[in-house]
Amino acid sequence: MAVKRIKPVPADIDIAQATEVRPIQEIAEAVGLTEADLELYGRYKAKVHLDVRDKLKDRPNAKYIDVTAITPTPLGEGKTTTTIGLTQAMGYLGHKAMAAIRQPSMGPTFGIKGGAAGGGYSQIVPMQDFNLHLTGDIHAISVAHNLCAAAIDARIYHESRWSDSFFERKGLRKLHIDPYSVSWNRVVDMNDRALRNVLVGLGDLADGPLRQTGFDITVASELMAILALATSLEDMRERIGRIVIGTDDSVRDPAPITTEDLGVAGAMTVLMMDAIMPNLLQTLEEQPAFVHAGPFANIAHGNSSVIADQLGIKMTDFLVTESGFGADIGMEKFFDIKCRASGLVPNAVVLVATVRALKMHGGGPRVIPGRDLDQAYIEENLDLVRAGNENLKAHIAIAQKFGIPVVVAINAFPTDTDAEWAVVHDAAMEAGAYDAVVAQHWADGGEGAADLAEAVVRATEEPSDFRFLYDIDQPIKEKIETLAREVYGADGVDYSPEAEAKIKLYSDLGYDKMPICMAKTHLSLSHDPALKGVPRGYTFPIRDIRASAGAGFLYPLAGEVRTMPGLPSTPNFLNIDLEDGKIVGLS
Repeated sequence: MAVKRIKPVPADIDIAQATEVRPIQEIAEAVGLTEADLELYGRYKAKVHLDVRDKLKDRPNAKYIDVTAITPTPLGEGKTTTTIGLTQAMGYLGHKAMAAIRQPSMGPTFGIKGGAAGGGYSQIVPMQDFNLHLTGDIHAISVAHNLCAAAIDARIYHESRWSDSFFERKGLRKLHIDPYSVSWNRVVDMNDRALRNVLVGLGDLADGPLRQTGFDITVASELMAILALATSLEDMRERIGRIVIGTDDSVRDPAPITTEDLGVAGAMTVLMMDAIMPNLLQTLEEQPAFVHAGPFANIAHGNSSVIADQLGIKMTDFLVTESGFGADIGMEKFFDIKCRASGLVPNAVVLVATVRALKMHGGGPRVIPGRDLDQAYIEENLDLVRAGNENLKAHIAIAQKFGIPVVVAINAFPTDTDAEWAVVHDAAMEAGAYDAVVAQHWADGGEGAADLAEAVVRATEEPSDFRFLYDIDQPIKEKIETLAREVYGADGVDYSPEAEAKIKLYSDLGYDKMPICMAKTHLSLSHDPALKGVPRGYTFPIRDIRASAGAGFLYPLAGEVRTMPGLPSTPNFLNIDLEDGKIVGLS
Protein backbone atom coordinates (compact mmCIF):
# COMPACT_ATOMS: atom_id res chain seq x y z
CA MET A 1 0.00 0.00 0.00
CA ALA A 2 1.28 3.48 -0.88
CA VAL A 3 -0.03 5.26 2.23
CA LYS A 4 -0.29 4.37 5.91
CA ARG A 5 -3.78 4.74 7.36
CA ILE A 6 -4.18 6.65 10.60
CA LYS A 7 -7.18 7.50 12.80
CA PRO A 8 -8.94 9.85 13.02
CA VAL A 9 -8.93 10.18 9.24
CA PRO A 10 -7.03 13.35 8.22
CA ALA A 11 -8.14 15.89 5.62
CA ASP A 12 -8.14 14.62 2.03
CA ILE A 13 -5.29 16.88 0.96
CA ASP A 14 -3.17 15.77 3.94
CA ILE A 15 -3.68 12.11 3.04
CA ALA A 16 -2.82 12.77 -0.59
CA GLN A 17 0.33 14.74 0.24
CA ALA A 18 1.51 12.04 2.66
CA THR A 19 1.23 9.38 -0.04
CA GLU A 20 4.30 7.98 -1.75
CA VAL A 21 3.16 8.25 -5.36
CA ARG A 22 4.74 5.84 -7.83
CA PRO A 23 6.04 7.15 -11.17
CA ILE A 24 3.23 6.88 -13.71
CA GLN A 25 5.45 4.82 -16.04
CA GLU A 26 5.46 2.02 -13.46
CA ILE A 27 1.66 2.11 -13.19
CA ALA A 28 1.47 1.99 -17.00
CA GLU A 29 3.86 -0.95 -17.24
CA ALA A 30 1.63 -2.96 -14.90
CA VAL A 31 -1.16 -2.85 -17.53
CA GLY A 32 1.06 -3.52 -20.53
CA LEU A 33 1.91 0.01 -21.65
CA THR A 34 5.38 1.21 -22.62
CA GLU A 35 6.92 4.67 -22.50
CA ALA A 36 6.22 4.97 -26.24
CA ASP A 37 2.48 4.64 -25.46
CA LEU A 38 2.57 7.66 -23.16
CA GLU A 39 2.76 11.42 -23.38
CA LEU A 40 4.28 12.28 -20.00
CA TYR A 41 3.14 15.30 -17.98
CA GLY A 42 5.76 15.22 -15.24
CA ARG A 43 6.42 12.12 -13.11
CA TYR A 44 2.93 11.26 -11.95
CA LYS A 45 0.51 11.72 -14.83
CA ALA A 46 0.45 11.00 -18.54
CA LYS A 47 -1.76 10.90 -21.58
CA VAL A 48 -2.17 7.59 -23.38
CA HIS A 49 -1.92 7.51 -27.18
CA LEU A 50 -5.03 6.28 -28.97
CA ASP A 51 -3.15 3.70 -31.05
CA VAL A 52 -2.92 1.63 -27.86
CA ARG A 53 -6.45 0.51 -28.72
CA ASP A 54 -5.12 -1.36 -31.77
CA LYS A 55 -2.18 -2.73 -29.79
CA LEU A 56 -4.52 -4.27 -27.19
CA LYS A 57 -7.44 -5.23 -29.44
CA ASP A 58 -6.94 -8.98 -29.09
CA ARG A 59 -7.12 -8.92 -25.30
CA PRO A 60 -10.43 -10.02 -23.72
CA ASN A 61 -12.71 -7.33 -22.32
CA ALA A 62 -12.68 -6.67 -18.60
CA LYS A 63 -15.87 -6.92 -16.59
CA TYR A 64 -17.53 -3.51 -16.92
CA ILE A 65 -19.11 -1.93 -13.83
CA ASP A 66 -21.02 1.35 -13.54
CA VAL A 67 -21.26 3.11 -10.17
CA THR A 68 -24.37 5.24 -9.69
CA ALA A 69 -26.45 6.38 -6.72
CA ILE A 70 -29.83 7.12 -5.21
CA THR A 71 -31.09 10.71 -5.40
CA PRO A 72 -28.40 12.60 -3.47
CA THR A 73 -28.49 15.39 -0.95
CA PRO A 74 -26.87 18.64 -2.12
CA LEU A 75 -23.71 17.41 -0.34
CA GLY A 76 -23.26 14.30 -2.52
CA GLU A 77 -23.18 10.74 -1.22
CA GLY A 78 -19.61 9.65 -1.98
CA LYS A 79 -20.10 8.09 -5.38
CA THR A 80 -16.57 8.88 -6.60
CA THR A 81 -15.13 7.78 -3.27
CA THR A 82 -17.01 4.49 -3.70
CA THR A 83 -15.75 4.11 -7.28
CA ILE A 84 -12.15 4.50 -6.11
CA GLY A 85 -12.70 2.40 -2.99
CA LEU A 86 -14.20 -0.43 -5.04
CA THR A 87 -11.28 -0.33 -7.48
CA GLN A 88 -8.83 -0.47 -4.59
CA ALA A 89 -10.79 -3.31 -3.01
CA MET A 90 -10.50 -5.30 -6.24
CA GLY A 91 -6.75 -4.86 -5.96
CA TYR A 92 -6.83 -5.82 -2.28
CA LEU A 93 -8.50 -9.10 -3.28
CA GLY A 94 -5.81 -9.76 -5.91
CA HIS A 95 -7.73 -8.71 -9.03
CA LYS A 96 -6.39 -6.36 -11.70
CA ALA A 97 -8.75 -3.41 -11.72
CA MET A 98 -8.91 0.10 -13.14
CA ALA A 99 -11.10 3.15 -12.54
CA ALA A 100 -12.37 5.52 -15.23
CA ILE A 101 -13.88 8.77 -13.96
CA ARG A 102 -14.56 12.34 -15.02
CA GLN A 103 -12.25 15.30 -14.65
CA PRO A 104 -13.85 17.85 -12.31
CA SER A 105 -14.61 21.43 -13.16
CA MET A 106 -12.77 24.01 -11.06
CA GLY A 107 -16.08 25.81 -10.55
CA PRO A 108 -17.35 23.34 -7.91
CA THR A 109 -13.79 22.83 -6.62
CA PHE A 110 -13.63 26.48 -5.55
CA GLY A 111 -17.36 26.68 -4.87
CA ILE A 112 -19.26 24.57 -2.33
CA LYS A 113 -18.61 20.99 -3.35
CA GLY A 114 -14.81 20.96 -3.24
CA GLY A 115 -12.69 18.51 -5.19
CA ALA A 116 -13.80 15.31 -6.85
CA ALA A 117 -10.82 12.97 -6.50
CA GLY A 118 -12.63 10.77 -4.01
CA GLY A 119 -12.06 11.14 -0.28
CA GLY A 120 -10.40 9.76 2.80
CA TYR A 121 -8.36 6.68 1.93
CA SER A 122 -10.08 6.21 -1.43
CA GLN A 123 -8.64 8.89 -3.69
CA ILE A 124 -6.93 9.56 -7.00
CA VAL A 125 -3.45 11.04 -6.72
CA PRO A 126 -1.84 13.47 -7.25
CA MET A 127 -5.01 14.95 -5.78
CA GLN A 128 -4.09 18.59 -6.34
CA ASP A 129 -3.26 17.98 -10.00
CA PHE A 130 -6.53 16.07 -10.44
CA ASN A 131 -8.63 18.92 -9.03
CA LEU A 132 -6.82 21.80 -10.70
CA HIS A 133 -5.33 22.02 -14.20
CA LEU A 134 -4.44 18.33 -14.72
CA THR A 135 -3.13 18.24 -18.33
CA GLY A 136 -5.02 21.26 -19.63
CA ASP A 137 -7.98 19.52 -21.29
CA ILE A 138 -10.59 21.90 -19.87
CA HIS A 139 -8.51 24.90 -20.91
CA ALA A 140 -8.28 23.50 -24.44
CA ILE A 141 -12.05 23.16 -24.57
CA SER A 142 -12.49 26.72 -23.28
CA VAL A 143 -10.20 28.17 -25.96
CA ALA A 144 -11.76 26.11 -28.77
CA HIS A 145 -15.27 27.05 -27.64
CA ASN A 146 -14.44 30.75 -27.34
CA LEU A 147 -12.71 30.76 -30.73
CA CYS A 148 -16.05 29.71 -32.19
CA ALA A 149 -17.85 32.44 -30.24
CA ALA A 150 -15.41 35.05 -31.54
CA ALA A 151 -15.82 33.71 -35.08
CA ILE A 152 -19.60 34.09 -34.87
CA ASP A 153 -19.49 37.73 -33.82
CA ALA A 154 -16.74 38.51 -36.33
CA ARG A 155 -18.81 36.99 -39.14
CA ILE A 156 -21.92 38.95 -38.15
CA TYR A 157 -19.82 42.13 -38.03
CA HIS A 158 -18.13 41.66 -41.41
CA GLU A 159 -21.31 40.55 -43.18
CA SER A 160 -22.98 43.77 -42.04
CA ARG A 161 -20.24 45.80 -43.74
CA TRP A 162 -19.37 43.96 -46.97
CA SER A 163 -21.28 42.86 -50.05
CA ASP A 164 -21.89 39.34 -51.31
CA SER A 165 -19.32 39.88 -54.07
CA PHE A 166 -16.66 40.79 -51.50
CA PHE A 167 -17.15 37.43 -49.79
CA GLU A 168 -17.21 35.59 -53.12
CA ARG A 169 -13.78 37.06 -53.97
CA LYS A 170 -12.55 35.66 -50.65
CA GLY A 171 -13.92 32.21 -51.54
CA LEU A 172 -16.67 32.53 -48.92
CA ARG A 173 -20.42 32.96 -48.91
CA LYS A 174 -22.55 35.08 -46.67
CA LEU A 175 -24.12 33.02 -43.87
CA HIS A 176 -26.81 35.57 -42.86
CA ILE A 177 -26.59 34.55 -39.21
CA ASP A 178 -29.68 35.59 -37.30
CA PRO A 179 -28.19 37.18 -34.14
CA TYR A 180 -31.27 36.24 -32.14
CA SER A 181 -30.84 32.58 -33.06
CA VAL A 182 -27.24 32.24 -31.85
CA SER A 183 -27.17 29.60 -29.12
CA TRP A 184 -23.39 29.49 -28.67
CA ASN A 185 -22.45 31.35 -25.49
CA ARG A 186 -18.91 31.91 -24.28
CA VAL A 187 -17.48 29.74 -21.48
CA VAL A 188 -15.24 29.97 -18.43
CA ASP A 189 -14.38 27.17 -15.99
CA MET A 190 -15.52 28.98 -12.87
CA ASN A 191 -18.79 29.62 -11.04
CA ASP A 192 -19.70 33.21 -11.92
CA ARG A 193 -23.40 34.09 -11.88
CA ALA A 194 -22.67 37.66 -13.00
CA LEU A 195 -21.81 36.32 -16.46
CA ARG A 196 -25.07 34.45 -17.08
CA ASN A 197 -26.38 37.34 -19.19
CA VAL A 198 -24.05 39.88 -20.81
CA LEU A 199 -24.01 42.42 -23.62
CA VAL A 200 -21.17 42.22 -26.12
CA GLY A 201 -20.15 44.77 -28.73
CA LEU A 202 -20.51 47.85 -26.51
CA GLY A 203 -18.46 50.81 -27.69
CA ASP A 204 -17.77 51.96 -31.23
CA LEU A 205 -18.98 50.29 -34.44
CA ALA A 206 -15.57 48.67 -34.82
CA ASP A 207 -16.05 46.88 -31.49
CA GLY A 208 -18.42 44.39 -33.07
CA PRO A 209 -22.15 43.74 -33.21
CA LEU A 210 -24.15 44.70 -30.14
CA ARG A 211 -26.13 41.75 -28.87
CA GLN A 212 -27.14 39.96 -25.70
CA THR A 213 -25.42 36.68 -24.94
CA GLY A 214 -23.92 34.99 -21.86
CA PHE A 215 -21.39 32.62 -20.40
CA ASP A 216 -21.74 28.95 -19.51
CA ILE A 217 -19.37 26.97 -17.33
CA THR A 218 -16.87 25.15 -19.58
CA VAL A 219 -18.05 21.67 -18.68
CA ALA A 220 -21.49 22.61 -20.05
CA SER A 221 -19.97 23.21 -23.49
CA GLU A 222 -21.07 20.90 -26.27
CA LEU A 223 -17.35 20.41 -26.92
CA MET A 224 -17.06 18.66 -23.56
CA ALA A 225 -19.90 16.31 -24.48
CA ILE A 226 -18.19 15.66 -27.82
CA LEU A 227 -14.86 14.92 -26.14
CA ALA A 228 -16.62 12.40 -23.91
CA LEU A 229 -18.46 10.63 -26.77
CA ALA A 230 -15.95 10.74 -29.64
CA THR A 231 -14.33 7.43 -30.56
CA SER A 232 -11.35 8.83 -32.49
CA LEU A 233 -9.71 12.07 -33.58
CA GLU A 234 -11.52 11.77 -36.93
CA ASP A 235 -14.84 11.21 -35.18
CA MET A 236 -14.22 14.25 -32.97
CA ARG A 237 -13.47 16.37 -36.05
CA GLU A 238 -16.70 15.26 -37.72
CA ARG A 239 -18.76 15.90 -34.57
CA ILE A 240 -17.29 19.38 -34.09
CA GLY A 241 -18.19 20.20 -37.68
CA ARG A 242 -21.85 19.24 -37.02
CA ILE A 243 -22.31 21.74 -34.16
CA VAL A 244 -25.22 24.11 -34.89
CA ILE A 245 -24.54 27.68 -33.74
CA GLY A 246 -27.66 29.42 -35.09
CA THR A 247 -29.85 29.79 -38.14
CA ASP A 248 -29.87 31.62 -41.48
CA ASP A 249 -32.31 34.56 -41.43
CA SER A 250 -32.33 35.01 -45.22
CA VAL A 251 -34.60 32.04 -45.89
CA ARG A 252 -38.25 31.51 -45.03
CA ASP A 253 -37.70 28.31 -43.03
CA PRO A 254 -34.83 28.46 -40.49
CA ALA A 255 -31.79 26.67 -41.89
CA PRO A 256 -29.13 25.52 -39.41
CA ILE A 257 -25.67 27.08 -39.58
CA THR A 258 -22.84 24.85 -38.39
CA THR A 259 -19.25 25.39 -37.35
CA GLU A 260 -18.35 23.81 -40.69
CA ASP A 261 -20.28 26.57 -42.47
CA LEU A 262 -18.45 29.10 -40.30
CA GLY A 263 -15.11 27.56 -41.29
CA VAL A 264 -13.93 27.22 -37.70
CA ALA A 265 -14.41 23.47 -37.06
CA GLY A 266 -10.91 22.49 -38.17
CA ALA A 267 -9.21 25.05 -35.94
CA MET A 268 -11.37 24.01 -32.99
CA THR A 269 -10.30 20.40 -33.51
CA VAL A 270 -6.63 21.40 -33.65
CA LEU A 271 -6.99 23.09 -30.26
CA MET A 272 -8.47 19.88 -28.82
CA MET A 273 -6.28 17.28 -30.55
CA ASP A 274 -4.23 16.53 -27.43
CA ALA A 275 -7.28 16.61 -25.16
CA ILE A 276 -8.72 13.51 -26.82
CA MET A 277 -5.97 11.34 -25.29
CA PRO A 278 -7.15 10.07 -21.85
CA ASN A 279 -5.20 11.04 -18.73
CA LEU A 280 -3.62 8.24 -16.69
CA LEU A 281 -3.24 8.65 -12.91
CA GLN A 282 -3.40 6.23 -9.97
CA THR A 283 -5.33 5.51 -6.79
CA LEU A 284 -3.81 5.72 -3.32
CA GLU A 285 -3.32 1.95 -3.52
CA GLU A 286 -1.64 2.12 -6.93
CA GLN A 287 -4.42 0.95 -9.25
CA PRO A 288 -4.43 2.74 -12.63
CA ALA A 289 -7.13 5.34 -13.19
CA PHE A 290 -8.24 7.15 -16.33
CA VAL A 291 -9.47 10.70 -15.69
CA HIS A 292 -10.96 12.06 -18.88
CA ALA A 293 -13.74 14.47 -19.87
CA GLY A 294 -16.21 15.99 -17.44
CA PRO A 295 -19.69 16.75 -18.78
CA PHE A 296 -22.27 17.68 -16.14
CA ALA A 297 -25.00 15.10 -15.65
CA ASN A 298 -27.95 17.44 -15.17
CA ILE A 299 -27.27 19.40 -18.38
CA ALA A 300 -25.25 16.88 -20.40
CA HIS A 301 -24.72 13.12 -20.20
CA GLY A 302 -22.52 13.10 -17.09
CA ASN A 303 -20.03 10.35 -17.91
CA SER A 304 -16.30 10.08 -18.54
CA SER A 305 -15.03 9.41 -22.03
CA VAL A 306 -15.85 6.55 -24.37
CA ILE A 307 -12.19 6.41 -25.39
CA ALA A 308 -11.00 5.91 -21.81
CA ASP A 309 -13.41 2.99 -21.41
CA GLN A 310 -12.48 1.46 -24.76
CA LEU A 311 -8.80 1.51 -23.73
CA GLY A 312 -9.31 0.57 -20.08
CA ILE A 313 -11.53 -2.40 -20.79
CA LYS A 314 -8.56 -4.07 -22.51
CA MET A 315 -6.04 -3.37 -19.72
CA THR A 316 -7.41 -5.12 -16.62
CA ASP A 317 -9.89 -7.71 -15.37
CA PHE A 318 -12.37 -5.16 -13.98
CA LEU A 319 -13.10 -1.65 -15.25
CA VAL A 320 -15.04 0.49 -12.77
CA THR A 321 -16.56 3.67 -14.14
CA GLU A 322 -18.94 6.22 -12.63
CA SER A 323 -22.05 8.08 -13.77
CA GLY A 324 -23.02 11.50 -12.51
CA PHE A 325 -25.68 11.89 -9.82
CA GLY A 326 -28.43 9.26 -9.51
CA ALA A 327 -29.62 6.33 -11.60
CA ASP A 328 -32.37 8.55 -13.05
CA ILE A 329 -29.81 10.85 -14.69
CA GLY A 330 -26.21 9.67 -14.99
CA MET A 331 -26.83 5.93 -15.15
CA GLU A 332 -29.71 6.20 -17.61
CA LYS A 333 -27.54 8.39 -19.85
CA PHE A 334 -24.61 5.99 -19.40
CA PHE A 335 -26.77 3.21 -20.81
CA ASP A 336 -28.84 5.03 -23.42
CA ILE A 337 -26.19 7.47 -24.71
CA LYS A 338 -22.67 6.37 -23.77
CA CYS A 339 -23.11 2.63 -24.34
CA ARG A 340 -24.66 3.33 -27.75
CA ALA A 341 -21.56 5.32 -28.69
CA SER A 342 -18.98 2.91 -27.23
CA GLY A 343 -20.56 -0.41 -28.13
CA LEU A 344 -19.61 -1.70 -24.67
CA VAL A 345 -22.01 -3.75 -22.55
CA PRO A 346 -21.99 -3.38 -18.74
CA ASN A 347 -21.95 -6.39 -16.42
CA ALA A 348 -23.13 -4.85 -13.14
CA VAL A 349 -24.39 -1.68 -11.50
CA VAL A 350 -23.25 -0.49 -8.07
CA LEU A 351 -25.88 1.77 -6.49
CA VAL A 352 -24.49 4.00 -3.74
CA ALA A 353 -26.85 4.80 -0.86
CA THR A 354 -26.30 6.65 2.40
CA VAL A 355 -28.34 6.73 5.56
CA ARG A 356 -28.17 10.54 5.38
CA ALA A 357 -29.82 10.74 1.96
CA LEU A 358 -32.45 8.16 2.85
CA LYS A 359 -33.40 10.12 5.96
CA MET A 360 -33.81 13.23 3.80
CA HIS A 361 -36.10 11.34 1.41
CA GLY A 362 -38.01 9.95 4.38
CA GLY A 363 -39.07 13.43 5.41
CA GLY A 364 -36.01 14.69 7.25
CA PRO A 365 -35.12 18.39 7.51
CA ARG A 366 -33.53 20.22 4.58
CA VAL A 367 -29.87 19.57 3.93
CA ILE A 368 -28.23 22.89 3.08
CA PRO A 369 -24.59 23.16 1.96
CA GLY A 370 -22.49 25.24 4.33
CA ARG A 371 -24.83 24.69 7.31
CA ASP A 372 -24.57 22.15 10.12
CA LEU A 373 -26.66 19.01 9.69
CA ASP A 374 -29.83 18.70 11.75
CA GLN A 375 -29.68 16.24 14.67
CA ALA A 376 -32.00 13.92 12.72
CA TYR A 377 -29.02 13.08 10.49
CA ILE A 378 -26.64 12.48 13.39
CA GLU A 379 -28.83 10.38 15.71
CA GLU A 380 -30.41 7.01 14.95
CA ASN A 381 -33.86 7.31 13.35
CA LEU A 382 -35.10 4.06 11.84
CA ASP A 383 -38.49 5.49 10.84
CA LEU A 384 -36.90 8.13 8.60
CA VAL A 385 -34.66 5.50 7.01
CA ARG A 386 -37.61 3.17 6.37
CA ALA A 387 -39.61 5.95 4.75
CA GLY A 388 -36.64 7.02 2.63
CA ASN A 389 -36.04 3.50 1.39
CA GLU A 390 -38.76 4.08 -1.20
CA ASN A 391 -36.25 6.21 -3.11
CA LEU A 392 -33.69 3.39 -2.93
CA LYS A 393 -36.22 0.89 -4.25
CA ALA A 394 -37.14 3.21 -7.13
CA HIS A 395 -33.50 3.47 -8.23
CA ILE A 396 -33.02 -0.29 -8.03
CA ALA A 397 -36.08 -0.67 -10.27
CA ILE A 398 -34.64 1.82 -12.78
CA ALA A 399 -31.40 -0.16 -13.07
CA GLN A 400 -33.32 -3.42 -13.42
CA LYS A 401 -35.18 -2.05 -16.45
CA PHE A 402 -31.87 -2.29 -18.32
CA GLY A 403 -31.43 -5.97 -17.41
CA ILE A 404 -28.29 -5.54 -15.26
CA PRO A 405 -27.61 -6.99 -11.76
CA VAL A 406 -27.58 -4.32 -9.03
CA VAL A 407 -25.37 -4.32 -5.93
CA VAL A 408 -26.20 -1.66 -3.32
CA ALA A 409 -23.17 -0.06 -1.67
CA ILE A 410 -24.17 1.39 1.70
CA ASN A 411 -21.55 4.11 2.02
CA ALA A 412 -20.80 4.23 5.76
CA PHE A 413 -20.74 7.51 7.64
CA PRO A 414 -19.39 7.73 11.22
CA THR A 415 -22.82 8.75 12.58
CA ASP A 416 -24.64 5.72 11.11
CA THR A 417 -25.72 2.79 13.28
CA ASP A 418 -25.77 -0.93 12.62
CA ALA A 419 -29.55 -0.93 12.96
CA GLU A 420 -29.89 1.73 10.25
CA TRP A 421 -27.63 -0.23 7.92
CA ALA A 422 -29.74 -3.35 8.52
CA VAL A 423 -32.91 -1.49 7.51
CA VAL A 424 -31.27 -0.37 4.27
CA HIS A 425 -29.92 -3.86 3.54
CA ASP A 426 -33.31 -5.51 4.01
CA ALA A 427 -35.09 -2.95 1.82
CA ALA A 428 -32.54 -3.39 -0.97
CA MET A 429 -32.85 -7.17 -0.95
CA GLU A 430 -36.64 -6.93 -0.86
CA ALA A 431 -36.47 -4.69 -3.97
CA GLY A 432 -34.48 -7.29 -5.90
CA ALA A 433 -30.88 -6.15 -5.48
CA TYR A 434 -28.31 -8.88 -6.03
CA ASP A 435 -26.70 -7.86 -2.73
CA ALA A 436 -26.38 -4.90 -0.36
CA VAL A 437 -23.12 -4.36 1.48
CA VAL A 438 -21.85 -1.78 3.98
CA ALA A 439 -18.60 -0.28 2.70
CA GLN A 440 -15.98 1.48 4.87
CA HIS A 441 -13.61 2.56 2.11
CA TRP A 442 -13.45 6.22 3.18
CA ALA A 443 -11.85 5.24 6.48
CA ASP A 444 -10.15 1.98 5.50
CA GLY A 445 -9.41 2.17 1.76
CA GLY A 446 -9.63 -0.99 -0.32
CA GLU A 447 -9.74 -3.26 2.71
CA GLY A 448 -12.85 -1.44 3.91
CA ALA A 449 -14.66 -2.25 0.65
CA ALA A 450 -13.50 -5.85 0.31
CA ASP A 451 -16.95 -7.30 1.06
CA LEU A 452 -18.47 -4.96 -1.53
CA ALA A 453 -15.88 -6.00 -4.11
CA GLU A 454 -16.60 -9.69 -3.49
CA ALA A 455 -20.32 -9.08 -4.04
CA VAL A 456 -19.65 -7.12 -7.22
CA VAL A 457 -17.33 -9.82 -8.61
CA ARG A 458 -20.08 -12.39 -8.06
CA ALA A 459 -22.68 -10.11 -9.65
CA THR A 460 -20.61 -9.73 -12.82
CA GLU A 461 -20.77 -13.51 -13.25
CA GLU A 462 -24.56 -13.48 -13.18
CA PRO A 463 -26.47 -13.74 -16.46
CA SER A 464 -27.71 -10.40 -17.72
CA ASP A 465 -29.98 -9.18 -20.50
CA PHE A 466 -28.79 -5.67 -21.23
CA ARG A 467 -31.20 -3.57 -23.27
CA PHE A 468 -31.74 0.09 -24.05
CA LEU A 469 -34.82 1.77 -22.65
CA TYR A 470 -35.94 3.06 -26.05
CA ASP A 471 -35.11 2.76 -29.73
CA ILE A 472 -33.47 5.88 -31.17
CA ASP A 473 -35.73 5.59 -34.25
CA GLN A 474 -38.80 6.25 -32.12
CA PRO A 475 -40.35 9.73 -32.47
CA ILE A 476 -39.00 12.39 -30.13
CA LYS A 477 -42.11 12.47 -27.98
CA GLU A 478 -42.16 8.70 -27.53
CA LYS A 479 -38.59 8.74 -26.24
CA ILE A 480 -39.29 11.60 -23.85
CA GLU A 481 -42.46 9.98 -22.56
CA THR A 482 -40.71 6.65 -22.04
CA LEU A 483 -38.17 8.37 -19.78
CA ALA A 484 -40.85 10.35 -17.94
CA ARG A 485 -42.95 7.25 -17.28
CA GLU A 486 -40.33 4.54 -16.75
CA VAL A 487 -37.59 6.53 -14.99
CA TYR A 488 -39.12 9.65 -13.41
CA GLY A 489 -42.45 8.05 -12.46
CA ALA A 490 -44.60 10.76 -14.06
CA ASP A 491 -48.17 10.24 -15.23
CA GLY A 492 -47.59 12.19 -18.44
CA VAL A 493 -45.68 14.98 -20.15
CA ASP A 494 -46.70 18.60 -20.74
CA TYR A 495 -45.00 20.35 -23.67
CA SER A 496 -44.76 24.13 -23.92
CA PRO A 497 -45.59 25.72 -27.30
CA GLU A 498 -41.86 26.37 -27.77
CA ALA A 499 -41.07 22.69 -27.15
CA GLU A 500 -43.79 21.63 -29.60
CA ALA A 501 -42.28 23.92 -32.26
CA LYS A 502 -38.78 22.54 -31.64
CA ILE A 503 -40.01 18.95 -31.94
CA LYS A 504 -41.43 19.72 -35.37
CA LEU A 505 -38.30 21.63 -36.41
CA TYR A 506 -35.89 18.90 -35.33
CA SER A 507 -38.02 16.21 -36.92
CA ASP A 508 -38.03 18.17 -40.21
CA LEU A 509 -34.24 18.63 -40.02
CA GLY A 510 -33.64 14.92 -39.39
CA TYR A 511 -32.41 15.38 -35.82
CA ASP A 512 -35.14 13.14 -34.40
CA LYS A 513 -33.04 9.94 -34.69
CA MET A 514 -30.94 10.84 -31.66
CA PRO A 515 -30.94 9.76 -28.01
CA ILE A 516 -32.54 12.00 -25.42
CA CYS A 517 -30.33 13.72 -22.82
CA MET A 518 -32.78 15.12 -20.29
CA ALA A 519 -31.74 18.35 -18.57
CA LYS A 520 -33.34 18.21 -15.15
CA THR A 521 -32.55 18.55 -11.48
CA HIS A 522 -30.41 15.88 -9.80
CA LEU A 523 -32.08 16.51 -6.43
CA SER A 524 -35.34 14.71 -7.23
CA LEU A 525 -36.57 11.87 -9.40
CA SER A 526 -38.89 14.51 -10.83
CA HIS A 527 -38.22 17.93 -12.41
CA ASP A 528 -38.78 19.71 -9.07
CA PRO A 529 -35.90 19.63 -6.54
CA ALA A 530 -38.37 20.11 -3.68
CA LEU A 531 -40.10 16.78 -4.41
CA LYS A 532 -38.21 14.17 -2.39
CA GLY A 533 -38.71 10.43 -2.01
CA VAL A 534 -40.66 9.01 -4.96
CA PRO A 535 -42.94 11.68 -6.48
CA ARG A 536 -46.18 10.33 -7.96
CA GLY A 537 -49.25 11.71 -9.67
CA TYR A 538 -47.52 14.59 -11.44
CA THR A 539 -46.98 15.75 -15.00
CA PHE A 540 -43.43 16.14 -16.28
CA PRO A 541 -42.98 19.56 -17.99
CA ILE A 542 -40.82 20.13 -21.08
CA ARG A 543 -40.33 23.88 -21.50
CA ASP A 544 -37.88 23.73 -24.41
CA ILE A 545 -35.77 21.29 -26.45
CA ARG A 546 -32.33 21.98 -27.86
CA ALA A 547 -30.09 20.03 -30.20
CA SER A 548 -26.49 19.05 -29.59
CA ALA A 549 -26.05 17.88 -33.15
CA GLY A 550 -22.31 17.44 -32.74
CA ALA A 551 -22.55 15.42 -29.54
CA GLY A 552 -25.40 13.52 -31.13
CA PHE A 553 -28.32 14.00 -28.74
CA LEU A 554 -31.35 16.20 -28.08
CA TYR A 555 -31.67 17.75 -24.66
CA PRO A 556 -35.12 18.70 -23.42
CA LEU A 557 -35.25 21.22 -20.57
CA ALA A 558 -37.41 20.24 -17.61
CA GLY A 559 -37.62 22.95 -14.99
CA GLU A 560 -34.91 25.53 -14.38
CA VAL A 561 -31.44 24.16 -15.05
CA ARG A 562 -28.50 26.56 -14.82
CA THR A 563 -25.58 26.23 -17.23
CA MET A 564 -23.56 28.72 -15.16
CA PRO A 565 -23.55 28.04 -11.39
CA GLY A 566 -22.99 30.76 -8.81
CA LEU A 567 -20.69 30.92 -5.81
CA PRO A 568 -22.22 30.37 -2.34
CA SER A 569 -21.82 32.79 0.55
CA THR A 570 -18.99 30.70 2.00
CA PRO A 571 -17.18 29.20 -1.01
CA ASN A 572 -14.49 26.59 -0.68
CA PHE A 573 -11.81 28.96 -1.97
CA LEU A 574 -11.86 30.63 1.46
CA ASN A 575 -10.08 27.53 2.79
CA ILE A 576 -7.45 27.20 0.07
CA ASP A 577 -3.96 28.66 0.41
CA LEU A 578 -0.25 27.89 0.33
CA GLU A 579 1.69 27.16 3.52
CA ASP A 580 5.41 26.44 3.26
CA GLY A 581 4.95 25.75 -0.44
CA LYS A 582 2.15 23.22 0.10
CA ILE A 583 -1.50 23.59 -0.88
CA VAL A 584 -3.87 23.53 2.09
CA GLY A 585 -7.67 23.49 2.27
CA LEU A 586 -8.27 21.67 -1.03
CA SER A 587 -10.84 18.97 -0.30
